[in-house]
Amino acid sequence: MPGASPSCAGQAAEDHALELLRGHGLQLLTRNWRCKGGELDLVMLDADTVVFVEVRYRLHANFGGALGSIDGRKQKRLALAASLFLQNEPRWANHPCRFDVIALQGQGHGGEPLQWLKNAFEC
Repeated sequence: MPGASPSCAGQAAEDHALELLRGHGLQLLTRNWRCKGGELDLVMLDADTVVFVEVRYRLHANFGGALGSIDGRKQKRLALAASLFLQNEPRWANHPCRFDVIALQGQGHGGEPLQWLKNAFEC
C-alpha cells in the first residue's frame, strides 16, 4: 500500500479480514457499527455465535505492533460498544458472543499472513 493514507490502509486491512472470515464460513452482520462509545469494525456470525472483530493494522512493529495495540482501555471500549450493539439489536442478545482480533502488519502487509486470534479477550 505505498502512499496509501492511514484510512485507506485500514479499509484495505478490513477488506482482507472480511475476506478471510467469510472464507471460514462466518457471515457479516454489520461493518463499522458506530456508537457514542466507539466503533465495531466487523460484527460476524460464526454458527450461532456473534463475533465482534477488531481489525488492527500497523505499518511497523513499534510499541508492540498491531496485536500490542489492543490494551485494556481498548478492550473496555470494545466491550461497551458490543453491549450497546446487543441492546440495539436484541435479536442477537441471547446468542453466545466472543471478541476476535485480526492483526495485519507491514506495508502491503509485508507479505506476512494476518494473525487471527479467536476469543482474544474476555469481558
